[in-house]
Amino acid sequence: MLLYALTISLSAFLLFAVQPIIAKSILPWFGGSSAVWSTCMLFFQVVLLLGYVWAHWLHQKLAARKQAMVHIVVLAASLATLPIIPNQAWRTASVGQPSLRILALLVVTVGLPYFLLSSTSPLLQAWYARNHKDGLPYRLFALSNLASMLALLSYPLVVEPNLPTRMQEWVWSGAYVFFVVFCGLTAWRAGADPMAKMTAQAIASETAEPPPAGSTRLLWLGLAASASVLLLAVTNHLTQDVAAIPFLWILPLSVYLLSFILCFESPRFYRRWLFGPLLFAALGFMAYRMWFGHKEMPIRPVIALFGLALFVCCMVCHGELARLKPHPRYLTGFYVTVSLGGAFGGLFVGLVAPNVFHAYYEFPLGMMLCAAVTFLAFGRDLWRMRWLPKYAGMAFLVLALGGYIYFLGHIMSVMVSGYKVVARNFYGQLRVSEEGDPRTEEDAHRTLIHGMINHGEQMLREEYRRLPITYFCPESGIGRAMRAQEGAPRRIGILGLGCGTLAAYGKAGDTIRIYEINPMVLDLAQHWFSYLSETPAKVEVAIGDGRLSLDGESNQQFDILVMDAFSGDSVPVHLVTKEAFGIYWRHLKPGGILAVNVTNTYLDLKPVMERAAAAFGKIALHYDYDADDSEFLCFSCSWDLVMDRATADRHPELYRRAKVLQPRGRFRTWTDDFSNMYSILK
Repeated sequence: MLLYALTISLSAFLLFAVQPIIAKSILPWFGGSSAVWSTCMLFFQVVLLLGYVWAHWLHQKLAARKQAMVHIVVLAASLATLPIIPNQAWRTASVGQPSLRILALLVVTVGLPYFLLSSTSPLLQAWYARNHKDGLPYRLFALSNLASMLALLSYPLVVEPNLPTRMQEWVWSGAYVFFVVFCGLTAWRAGADPMAKMTAQAIASETAEPPPAGSTRLLWLGLAASASVLLLAVTNHLTQDVAAIPFLWILPLSVYLLSFILCFESPRFYRRWLFGPLLFAALGFMAYRMWFGHKEMPIRPVIALFGLALFVCCMVCHGELARLKPHPRYLTGFYVTVSLGGAFGGLFVGLVAPNVFHAYYEFPLGMMLCAAVTFLAFGRDLWRMRWLPKYAGMAFLVLALGGYIYFLGHIMSVMVSGYKVVARNFYGQLRVSEEGDPRTEEDAHRTLIHGMINHGEQMLREEYRRLPITYFCPESGIGRAMRAQEGAPRRIGILGLGCGTLAAYGKAGDTIRIYEINPMVLDLAQHWFSYLSETPAKVEVAIGDGRLSLDGESNQQFDILVMDAFSGDSVPVHLVTKEAFGIYWRHLKPGGILAVNVTNTYLDLKPVMERAAAAFGKIALHYDYDADDSEFLCFSCSWDLVMDRATADRHPELYRRAKVLQPRGRFRTWTDDFSNMYSILK
């Protein structure tokens, strides 16, 4: 039992530890978007399914000794793929729709090891059940989920703050070698165990246990798919429409794994009489939060309540799965069906929805699926009861389900109403809204929204429409940088287009070169906003990741280089590392200024900026602009200007209301190989 438990625990830990390691490694290669994480999760869910299919095939088709030999050979072959260090050849600046490229990279880099790690838990449980007739293999499944959750939580708290990315890859690869040894030993002993043949013969001689019915298998599939869709949909909703907090995806995934652990460790943790009513409340709360008439709440309680609601939904889905689990002889088939449901959920949310839907319809559809599948699970048992009130119970469930689906359908119909444009692609949802009548209202404006974040506005009244507003007002840090470089024609570089507000600073003779990763942003900026068309400056737009595009270009000789490429409130880390700053300085003229928008609700980027500036002997000036409540043109914002000290001294006005950034304790310089988001949380 100890060998089985150790091997399964190590495999599960490595299974979830590799996800943030490999995703963080490739994140800078595809624009630093949170969608990279979603695509990685899709890959892991699909390969998990393939691993379960492999375990099922081995267990059903081969004799005990042959199972062990075949699996040992494949384990040995997987060592040839180590270490799991992605090949630099996969990097590209043109990342308009990189999902397939990311999936191919993951297959080549970590596909076979992850495939074998995925197969370990169901395969070893099947071997244990075969060789230990009175054992409890499903407790090993709970143990594997516990190890998975420990791996997930340890990454941001222990691994990332202490180990560079390359070291993480080498340590994981070394641990995988130990796993291969343990798993190979377990396979050899399981195949050689004299009980294997005896137990198999005993099982064959018993009265055959009937296989699960087709309706039961469909219920397995639906329950697993419901939990998977809700996991990913809630993650997207929290990070896009509630708060763009780094690593907020950890909360839903931890809740998801915790429900697996509780439900499969012991049936006593799931009680229908308790979780049935809680499910009504959880689904009701999530639907209410999607309704546009809901009352605003502080962010922390909303996040906590969403986590609790997801936990209840997952407890019901996984609790019903645990109630329906088959005899251990059908164990591998059960896990294949469960993982197939998870893969369906990942494919639907990660690949289908961004390319088919204009809005985040997968969330209400996931709630509908959860309500319908749990209705079938509850209703099936209710209908089997031989007492009259079952008809009243069924009628109540039918009416509740119908009303709930109708309400969610209404929400979906209004999700895109009230906007000029609603569009969506790999990088998220973009909307264009318009408020006020310019004929009668001074503050009438049009807004570009990415998720929940304002990505730029333009006033609609003629006297205001060409002014730089919101985060880019003349009194902000970027406004000061633009004034300091006035005079001769300027060459201005901008990472991140938004609606094109910074083009308002362009003058005749200036050249503005803009780097934008999302082609859809350019389309909306050109068709719904006039900053690009009305500036007297020459405008050039390069579609692609800003850093990678600059890295491949000759010296642009910028007077000002503006970094405003944040996705929501999150930070593409690869844009603020020491190596990134080296690229920026290569493209700046002597005496040029690097301006970085550090406005952020949850992160304090000042120590990152100070260390990056100090690495090149530069000075960093920090500006906080606090807009009055009466202002409708400007937003409160924070900017850092990085330059030579001589440049700052030539423009003494830059020191006014500026804070010279100073070193903070032992804060470590961020590099492409090291960053620690938790060290800068406010």
